[in-house]
Amino acid sequence: MKKVIHNIAAVLLAFVVLFSTMSFTVNMHYCGNTLMNVALYKEAKSCSMEMQQMQPPSDFHVMKKSCCTDKQLNFEGQDELKTSFDKLTFDQQTFITTFFYSYVNLFEGLEENVIPFKEYPPPLLVKDIQVLYETFLI
Repeated sequence: MKKVIHNIAAVLLAFVVLFSTMSFTVNMHYCGNTLMNVALYKEAKSCSMEMQQMQPPSDFHVMKKSCCTDKQLNFEGQDELKTSFDKLTFDQQTFITTFFYSYVNLFEGLEENVIPFKEYPPPLLVKDIQVLYETFLI
């Protein structure tokens, strides 16, 4: 059971490192106030409701503002990871080695199971006092 929990924790921590270093872009296309399309890593498809520019017969143009807008969200991941033990300061190295040494020695067991009262027999039961006086803990 302990090994299964250890493996699950290792996989979860690997996913945390993966997702903290991953960068991605979310593109959104709005028509008015309505979200029409969302895309990851690529351009969002337009809803084909953009205003078509007409060719007026004269030199006078009136440009109308389109009701559609595009928004782009960039999520930047972490670029630098501390992967080596050499780049830690001396105080950090001292703390880690002391913590590791204390943690390993915490679970160090004895060579044999010592029972200090093994040689002594239990007291003889003359009367069962609880049954005799009818006093029971509920």
